[in-house]
Amino acid sequence: MFKAGITGGIGSGKTTVCRIFETLGIPVFYADPVARQIMTQDQVLIEGVKSSFGRESYFENGLLNNKYLANIVFNDSAALEKLNSLVHPAVFRAFDRWLEQLPGTTPYVLKEAALLFESGSYKMCDENVLVIAPEQLKLNRVMMRDSISEEAVRSRMNKQFTDEQKIAMADRIIYNDEQRSLIEQVLELHQLFSARKGQ
Repeated sequence: MFKAGITGGIGSGKTTVCRIFETLGIPVFYADPVARQIMTQDQVLIEGVKSSFGRESYFENGLLNNKYLANIVFNDSAALEKLNSLVHPAVFRAFDRWLEQLPGTTPYVLKEAALLFESGSYKMCDENVLVIAPEQLKLNRVMMRDSISEEAVRSRMNKQFTDEQKIAMADRIIYNDEQRSLIEQVLELHQLFSARKGQ
């Protein structure tokens, strides 16, 4: 089955783009919510987290001790890298299981991930789509959506690759600049990817 990765910086509108694909009947795997879910379901991941960060990473009821873990990884880039090295393979496994459950009539699928390029998961896709938008537009969207300061948004942006880095790695680009039609751009890719079925 043809697999297209889709990503974009914070505020780029990649989720909006994915929703348009979904209205066309295309299944979308959302990596970030799955990552949060499997933190308490994937036994290999759970044991890896406990081994790396201590048994206190989880409460006795099996739930993740978010505050404890956040205090460690957000103040230590090496620790964050270690956590990502545990989580990303678990998400890859979840993606493979998800693919197995899809009907054979599905023309293609999308894998949406904020860190598609950073995690290396773009290599598992046949083509990768990048959603981009002007920086000020992205800032405004996130400040309004999350009710946070521009400084806080920029801090999040700095944890991801720049658009320039991502453009160099992307096969297709969708411009979400409020000038060009998102629907037309999605329909064009939909036709292209549908023709790739079985490749």
